[in-house]
Parts: sequence; structure tokens; C-alpha cells
Amino acid sequence: MKTLRQNVVRNNSKNGLKRGLKNKLKALIIFSVLLFSSILTFAHCDTMEGPLITDAKKAISMNNVNIVLKWIPVASEAEIKNAFSQIMKVRVLNDDAKDIADKYFFDTLVRIHRTGEGVAFTGVKPVGAPIDEKVKAADKSIEVGNLTPLKGLVAKDDMPELKERFEKVMLLKNFDINNVEAGREYIEAYVQFFKFAEGEETHVSEGCGHSSPSNHQTH
Repeated sequence: MKTLRQNVVRNNSKNGLKRGLKNKLKALIIFSVLLFSSILTFAHCDTMEGPLITDAKKAISMNNVNIVLKWIPVASEAEIKNAFSQIMKVRVLNDDAKDIADKYFFDTLVRIHRTGEGVAFTGVKPVGAPIDEKVKAADKSIEVGNLTPLKGLVAKDDMPELKERFEKVMLLKNFDINNVEAGREYIEAYVQFFKFAEGEETHVSEGCGHSSPSNHQTH
């Protein structure tokens, strides 16, 4: 009888351990799916191919910090200007200094931008990081000047509203790069266009193009 009870206890213990492992595995799978989904959502603004880094490179090449200020809250302008001033002095020393300085500026810019969105900074993703198809199509539409890239990705019933938002983006697109307020007005329209294109109209998503600097500051 004692041996039987011991076997039952051992079997129950093994079954409990198996159930525990299964539950942990399920939790890990769910977490992995959510993490991958988050990476797709976030990838637009925190990759080397995203609009922030593209503007950062342009700002460095033209020695003009105004180019990136439209992406950040007014309260963070001093920090970005200070970082930009520092890296422009350092990057001329040698190639290694240039690479380190540029990376520091990219990280600082994306970190502040994401903090303004209420999203944690997880580093700048490399070239080739996954980007949602609608995000890429929306960017392409702005690049080519029409909504053809988004056809088939957005419901037909939503196209009139999407077109209206797109036209506002295009109207504001050619602003003076030294007019930061005009730049932020463009980003606001850009945000609203992306939100609708991605189907995020009813709630704020955590990622670039879903929350603009003007939503976190007073003009």
C-alpha cells in the first residue's frame, strides 16, 4: 500500500511538472508572438531605414539640426541640439569617431522620439528589420505622390477618407526645413494618414507614425 501511494505521488508530481512545462511553453509562445508583432509595429521609426534615421543622416550631411526637430517634443529640443552639436565636433576626428558619434545621435534621437510617444526605447534596429506591409505602402505612396501602393491593402469604403488625409500630407510636404512648426504640422498630417492606412483610427498604436510630437507638447 505504501509503495502504491508513493507511485501515485510520483505520478502526480510528474503530471504536475508536465502541465507546468506545457503552460510555460504556451506562455513563451504567446510572448514570442506578441514580441514579434511589436517589432513589426515599432520597426517604422527605430530602424536604420526609417524616416527618423533618414532625416538624421540628412541633418548631419547638411549640418542642420532643424531637419530632425519636427520628430520630437518641444521640451526635448535642447537635448537634441546639444547632442547634435557634440557629435558634429567629434565625428571629424577620424572614421571611428564618426561611426560612434553618428550611432550616439541616432540612438538619442530615436530614444527621445519614442519616449514622446510613451514607448520604451529598445535600440535602433538594423537594415532589413521587418516592417508592416501597410507601413511600407503608405511611405511609398508619399514618395510617388499617389495611393496606388495602398490599393488592395485598405478597404474600398475607407479610400475617400484615406485620400483626403493623403492630400493634406502632400499639401504640407514641401515645407521649409528651417520652419520647425511647419515641419511638425506636416508630421501631424503624416501621423493621421498612417493611422488610417494601418486601421489604427480607433486607438493609438505604439510605434512611429502613430503619435506625433504635437500630441505631447503645447504650441
